[in-house]
This record gives sequence, C-alpha cells and structure tokens, in this order.
Amino acid sequence: MSRALTVAVPKGRLAKQLARSLGAAGVPAEALSDTDRTLVREASVDGVPMRFLLLKPDDVPTYVEHGACDLGIVGRDVLLEREADLLVPHDTGLGRCRMVVAAPEAFVGAPRDRALRVATKYPRIARNHFARAGTEVEVIFVQGSVETAPLVGLSDVIVDLVETGETLRQNGLTVRETVCDVSAVVVVNRVVFKLHRAAIAHFTAKLPAR
Repeated sequence: MSRALTVAVPKGRLAKQLARSLGAAGVPAEALSDTDRTLVREASVDGVPMRFLLLKPDDVPTYVEHGACDLGIVGRDVLLEREADLLVPHDTGLGRCRMVVAAPEAFVGAPRDRALRVATKYPRIARNHFARAGTEVEVIFVQGSVETAPLVGLSDVIVDLVETGETLRQNGLTVRETVCDVSAVVVVNRVVFKLHRAAIAHFTAKLPAR
C-alpha cells in the first residue's frame, strides 16, 4: 500500500456490517467500535497508518468531496440524494435494500385535478424519479414515520427505503415500483483517485463486492 488513507465511515444502519467487513480486511476492531465516542480513529492496516472518521451518513459525501477524507463508504441513497461530485469505484453489496414508491392498496393512480402528493425523506430522488416519468408531483419532506403520510391524507404515495417490506404491509401499503437498488458504495474524491489510484485499489480490494 503506497499511501495512508483517510476514510469516512458512516455511523448507524451500516456500521455493524461495515465493522465486520473492515475487520476481515485487517482494520483493527477498536478503529470502528461504537463503544468509543472518539470520532477520529488512528489505525494500522498492513503496517500502514490510516485514519477513520466516524460520521453521520449524510456527512460522508461532504467530507470526501471537499477533501477532508480521501474516500468514504456510504449508502447509494445518500449519494443520490446529495448529488455529490464523487467517483464510485466499488459497490460492497452491504446493507442491500430498495428505494420504492409505495401506496395504500386502494390507490389507483395520480389524481387528474392536482399534482401527485409524495411524502419522502428523499425529495431529490423522488423529484428526479417522477420527472423521468413525466408525472407532476408535490413533494412533501418528512423525516420519520413516512408510512403514516398516506394513511392520514398527507400524501398519495411515499418514496422510501425498504428491506423486507414488513413495515409497509403492517400499514396497509404496497410497493408500486422500484426506484433503484441501494447498497453501501465506496466514494472517492476525484483528485485523490487520480493521484493515488493504487492505494485506493489496494484498500477496496479487501472489501466485499456486489
């Protein structure tokens, strides 16, 4: 490995899966432990010093795009929503799920007299998806309990991540279409990739691949 790297790692949903995979790649467990509140961790991988920054998932693309980190690991949903100017050389396949459009079982289609109301945590992804289909929408941003929105008349449909779909079923919603598949991807600063491609390839080769 020709160069030490600074890697942004998301806390939360992907953290445990990433910890196992990075551990298998030779990253010491203490570098990613969720029992320590230190957010910048130093570690040695293959005898080379590295830094790992534990960040909120939404912040990973920002740190990498602006050069504070060389690369990061983040869900494709975050990357698409942020539209950061980054390279994506590797898909780990971890944290697999789908971004979907879901609606109540009785939903029959977009209203004729107004825009389709869409509740979501991902307004940019939702707008882009329906724009490609030529559907006029009113996007309503909500941060939690998205499934509730169509049940109380706030929206007609939702755009959200699903893994098993059990939460949708329990709330009387069904998947109407898949927007995209989502998993954890490696994102790399463009300048760093040009200058240190070998170091990045060496590190990503240790990660699982989709």
